Amino acid sequence: MSKKNLFIGSLAYATTDETMAEFFATIGEVESAKVMTDRDTGRSRGFGFVTFVNEEDNQKAVEQLDGKELDGRAINVSEARPREERPRRDSDGGGRNDRGGNGGGSFRQRSW
Repeated sequence: MSKKNLFIGSLAYATTDETMAEFFATIGEVESAKVMTDRDTGRSRGFGFVTFVNEEDNQKAVEQLDGKELDGRAINVSEARPREERPRRDSDGGGRNDRGGNGGGSFRQRSW
């Protein structure tokens, strides 16, 4: 069984994996800290996940660090929910072809 993660929201764009790990180390030993980044730009998406070595530290972190300031922003700390299975997006840019018509865009095909 895998360990429970904490979801960390409202992160500053300047927050890194290392600064987040140091911040949460005040509660207990951090196994991993990961700031999620945009795959195209590499910029922070404003949230991340922390896993403690001892799961008992999760509740302490929620109680003591939720609303506290990290890198100039008040962060949200909560237990992460399991990831929902979402259908993969088609390569057509999000399923525009299944709406019929001209795809919902403003471009109109000419019929010569």
